Amino acid sequence: MSQGFLKLKRQSFAWLIFSSILISLIAVSCRKPGKPRKDDVSYHSSKVVDSWITLQLRLIRNATGIPNQAFARHFVYSGIAAFESVAPGLDAVSRSINWNGLTGLPQHQPHTKYYWPANVNAALAGINRSLFVNASEVDKSAIDSLENAWNIKFENETNAGVLTKSIAFGKSVATAVFNWSETDGYKGANAPYTPPVGDGLWVSTPPAFALAGTPFFGKNRPVVEGSTSNVQPPAPPAYSTDPKSEFYKMVSQVYEISLTLTDDQKAMAMHWRDIPGVSSPGHWLSILQQVMRNQGTALDKAVFAYAVTGASINDGLISCWESKFKFNLIRPITYIRTIMGQPAWNSFLTTPNHPEYSSAHAVLSAAAADALQRIFGNSGSFTDHTYDYLGFGARNYPTFKAIGVEAGQSRLYAGIHYQKSIDEGLIQGRKVVANIFR
Repeated sequence: MSQGFLKLKRQSFAWLIFSSILISLIAVSCRKPGKPRKDDVSYHSSKVVDSWITLQLRLIRNATGIPNQAFARHFVYSGIAAFESVAPGLDAVSRSINWNGLTGLPQHQPHTKYYWPANVNAALAGINRSLFVNASEVDKSAIDSLENAWNIKFENETNAGVLTKSIAFGKSVATAVFNWSETDGYKGANAPYTPPVGDGLWVSTPPAFALAGTPFFGKNRPVVEGSTSNVQPPAPPAYSTDPKSEFYKMVSQVYEISLTLTDDQKAMAMHWRDIPGVSSPGHWLSILQQVMRNQGTALDKAVFAYAVTGASINDGLISCWESKFKFNLIRPITYIRTIMGQPAWNSFLTTPNHPEYSSAHAVLSAAAADALQRIFGNSGSFTDHTYDYLGFGARNYPTFKAIGVEAGQSRLYAGIHYQKSIDEGLIQGRKVVANIFR
């Protein structure tokens, strides 16, 4: 073979390589800025997440024997399962979330292709089966039906090999997240408890005079390490029966407001009653769903919001329960009846069976609202339709923060919290979120 031919061959090969690179660069430069590719998580809509949230809200409504605040666990572990099922396709910043003690996640093999909505579908089907193990047969069938309906749709959108790998990866994520959830301490949250006795301390309240609910929930493991550090509120005002004292005035405010409740204040209290309903965490899950629908959120942002909003609520409530059983503060109904001489007085809503300080609604709502603000920004006014199905009027808010503030304030009008408990609870919830985002 001649030297000239070899030289020509090498030049042709070099030109071929150069041409390929040039074509690739042209293709990239011609792509619209920010426009996702089909292989990107952000290319896909959040419809699969939306459908699972709808079903999860139904499962929450139908669940029995689960304390109100404990539904934060169903919220957050589902969100984390969805998030981790697509983690290999997320950017480095999103993947940097360090879940507290989560191990056993499946290892992503380089160059393996996934159909991301199928990952999420498998993960949410698996985690909901595990979390709602006591669901009715009808509801269990609904989980199967939703999972299968999506998989049938995916068969027409990707090849069988990719779909199989996606389903397997999502299921493995769900298994790892559920196994992790089983070690967070919730099984001991309702262990036997003897409340301390003394002036100004909590006692069981009418009408049921039930034992303290989940007194050790505050010892649960947060899902984000460090989220509950340095968030505890200061001690409440010193207990006193003196009408001139700060404590007496704090309780008197609850009593005086109860005598002049407006229709809007009553509507506010009822809107945030949450039980019966979708639970307090479930109410915020519904709000998250409505926000995602309003904004047409893509899949990557949807799973991030699902996980982080859930983490904010879950860890906020852990910190709140730590406060409640640290201070063991007397509820308004007890003080008003026994100290203020109003034995027939009742709160507008039934007082929950746990101590007063801080307000759980204030903590979880401030946390959820702050998380939504950080994730979605200033999205403008929002109308909450969560309880349309109960015949309640929708409520309008100018900002996410305003939703959280109203949720906390509703407990004053309900007659079950002091203003101090609400104000400190709002601060506490925001501190938890600041720790999470830090």
